[in-house]
Amino acid sequence: MFFFIISGLLTILFLLHYLTRYGRLGNISSRIGGPKAFPIIGNLYHFQVDNEQVLEKLWKMNKEFSPINRLWSLFFSLISIFDPEDVEILLKSTRHMEKAIPYKFLQPWLSTGLVTAAGEKWQHRRKILTPTFHFNILKHFVVTFNEEAQYLVTLLKEEGKGGSIIKDLQEFLPVHTLNAICEMAMGISLRGTGEFETKYRHAVHDFGRIAVYRIARPWYHSDTIFALSQRGRQQKKLLKTLHGFSKKIIAERILFHEQTKGKYLQNVEEMNDNQISSEKTDENNKNPVINKRLALLDLLIAASLNDNQLDQEGIREEVDTFMFAGHDTTATALCFALLLFAKHKDVQERIRNEVKTVMQQSDCKLTIPILREFSYLERCLKESLRLYPSVHFMARYISQDLQLKNYLIPAGSICNVNIYSLHRNPNIWTNPDVFDADRFLPKNTKGRNPYSFIPFSAGPRNCIGQKFAMLELKLIVAYILHNFYLEPVDELDDVKMIADLVLCSSKPLRVKFIPIK
Repeated sequence: MFFFIISGLLTILFLLHYLTRYGRLGNISSRIGGPKAFPIIGNLYHFQVDNEQVLEKLWKMNKEFSPINRLWSLFFSLISIFDPEDVEILLKSTRHMEKAIPYKFLQPWLSTGLVTAAGEKWQHRRKILTPTFHFNILKHFVVTFNEEAQYLVTLLKEEGKGGSIIKDLQEFLPVHTLNAICEMAMGISLRGTGEFETKYRHAVHDFGRIAVYRIARPWYHSDTIFALSQRGRQQKKLLKTLHGFSKKIIAERILFHEQTKGKYLQNVEEMNDNQISSEKTDENNKNPVINKRLALLDLLIAASLNDNQLDQEGIREEVDTFMFAGHDTTATALCFALLLFAKHKDVQERIRNEVKTVMQQSDCKLTIPILREFSYLERCLKESLRLYPSVHFMARYISQDLQLKNYLIPAGSICNVNIYSLHRNPNIWTNPDVFDADRFLPKNTKGRNPYSFIPFSAGPRNCIGQKFAMLELKLIVAYILHNFYLEPVDELDDVKMIADLVLCSSKPLRVKFIPIK
């Protein structure tokens, strides 16, 4: 009996080895380099390390195995690319638009909203949501950006009582970006909600780290097995916080529409009929909510009432998606931009001079046309996003063989675009680790592959809110540098990044704000 058991196990192992190495996926993929691998278990084990070590090991591997490499275990195959020509082939394709791991791990939270959806559902949702980011809507969002930026500056001055103040940017900035997205996308203000929004923000990061943790552990790719684990139980608790937050916001907005007898929703439908011609509000109505700009949530509610284009679950999916994507990524971009500007005093001063000149001409009232005049600030923000892209990777499921420039990626693989390594590819960027805003001067961008720089993704599934994000970044940085000098407390060179959905540090990232007298 013992002999038969051992023989059976050896036979199973032999078959697994044969299938993983000589099956079609393994045979084709084996031509792609990567860290040392063992039969069956592959090389994914290299990344079963502490959270603080994952990204450091990954970026080191990308330098060693460039411009393409493979991580695998059993039948899971993750192929990373960071050559712009290969990235262009993938992202321009309409055949490979389905997102895979780790987006699959986000579905308990985001379900199949705009970020995680595929096929006809994604196309339908994109069509519904695109009008929210029309120019005539964005120009009204800038009003809220101004208000939130002024509020941020006021809080810093009051807390510092006229003197300097040190803030951990990873804790301070998300409070304001979350309120901004709630005001503009949901029509709800979070000011004064305290623990309610703090608990939500922490749940976002905890959930993201769990999703990334599962990638390197194939046994946790099974939802059933993962649900039985300690992290699976933790995720279940986090979902109560995340969904409770969005459901409360949706309920408040629906109640508002019921109280106003749907009058505000009529404005949404009129704007859709006129292809977002202008906003229409009742100036005589003193309700503090109805006089706000039209929100994304209003569009979703209107779609749910208009021939049932969207059900209640669909509304919740998109609210969760935009709450996460609209605040965390922007806060991360702001965090690293301010750290870089604090480090590079000459850059900071040049931005401040540009902002001061424009502010004096506009009486400190920033609009979209005025924000366009911040040409140097825009280049600096792009360079900051090159060095520290908020979303540092993206992945696509390869349903059909994909021919890259020099390699074939077989169907059944997951193709990962490592944006961080792409943005620091020495074959594209001279001295890639050095901050140099002149990289984005028109004369220097001429002839450069546009897929060399993709902080907001690219192709058909590019970020729907990228103009929104850049306006917010410009405006908040402008107000901060117009009112404060920045000095670094924690050095960027010492930062240890942790594996999360967005770039973040395991330790505080502090900056000293010194008021300009």
